[in-house]
Amino acid sequence: MSLTEQQFFESVQRNPVNAQLLIRLRALQIPQGILTAGCLVQTVWNLKSGCDPQYGIKDYDIFYFDDSDLSWDAEDAVIRQVQQAVADLPAKVEIKNQARVHLWYKDKFGAEYPALQKAEDGIDRYLTLCTRVGIRLCDSSLYAPDGFDDMWNGILRLNPLNPQHELYLIKCTEYLQRWPWLTIIDGQPEVAMDRNSGVRN
Repeated sequence: MSLTEQQFFESVQRNPVNAQLLIRLRALQIPQGILTAGCLVQTVWNLKSGCDPQYGIKDYDIFYFDDSDLSWDAEDAVIRQVQQAVADLPAKVEIKNQARVHLWYKDKFGAEYPALQKAEDGIDRYLTLCTRVGIRLCDSSLYAPDGFDDMWNGILRLNPLNPQHELYLIKCTEYLQRWPWLTIIDGQPEVAMDRNSGVRN
């Protein structure tokens, strides 16, 4: 069993923070703005687990792309604009200009990062494939290059576009602490791991 696009969209909006972000941020007309990552996938995992839709979600990610000004001051102005619009929501909202990520990524994570061309490029480079999803703020259209099967079934696979194996396993371990039914596909070598047996073929 998996989800249709419509079922996915309806599911993530059962998290009231997601629903409010999609409503409020459309009016700001943030360039290529897109709600993405854990706040969407983890809402689906929560609903499947019988948990509150907001359970375990640490932050809500907004990506955008604006290469007209790559200064921190320009990005900070957008961050402040968004924070003002969502100040009353009980959630941490993170905003990142994907046109600037290559400028700071190596210092923070120790790996090279290419200059991106659009907001979706940032989603494409997530550590885990099943989290590569987003909802565009301008029209609520979906971006889901890998579909929804792995997400629904809790299958975590290393993204070959960003093969940072150690960071991937750290991320997956954090997920398992909150959603222990998930299954990790260890990309080096490719074997499946679960919380009961540790490793299985």
